[in-house]
Amino acid sequence: MATLLHLDSAVFPQGSASREVTAAFVQTWREQHPDGQVVYRDLAAEPLPHLNAESVAAGVEHPLRAELAAELAAADAVLIGAPMYNFTIPSTLKAWLDHVIIVGHNVGPESPVAGTLITVVASRGGSYAAGTPREDAEFVQNYLEKLLTSMFAAEVDFIVPELTLAHTNPQMAELIPLADTSRAKALTDAAEKAKALASRLAA
Repeated sequence: MATLLHLDSAVFPQGSASREVTAAFVQTWREQHPDGQVVYRDLAAEPLPHLNAESVAAGVEHPLRAELAAELAAADAVLIGAPMYNFTIPSTLKAWLDHVIIVGHNVGPESPVAGTLITVVASRGGSYAAGTPREDAEFVQNYLEKLLTSMFAAEVDFIVPELTLAHTNPQMAELIPLADTSRAKALTDAAEKAKALASRLAA
């Protein structure tokens, strides 16, 4: 029985683009993999404490860090909702990463996470794609891909719903068609990637 670890970090429980797409991913996962298990953490609803001197010094001996690391190691795949806030990831997601990355325990090419597929839903209000004016302010995909591949030797894939503020920001009204296209593509990608992942793990 394969296990999917699902993390959401968007502040708002409703109206969140990243939550909508992760929910679509999980729905297809369950349909395609009815015997699979989903372990869920809502990092916004139940935020983790920031690292302190005690938890850093204790490493994997710290109860919370040990729990999170074991949860990650037991997952066959990981799904992360990572909306862009102020050009980067939510602090709640950063706190999870700080706790779960334990040098000497799960970091490096021999990490128990090595080769695990981590799918990140990196939603953003505007566009930071290559060739756009804000390309140099993309600190979500660049950061998470570098971190997760270098620390865990994980396999990282992204789904990117963008221009999510177009429907609420009058200055972005002309971008609504592009926003709708991006949303539709993200939902399609979520279903297709979840289906492919379920097949891959069932093989």
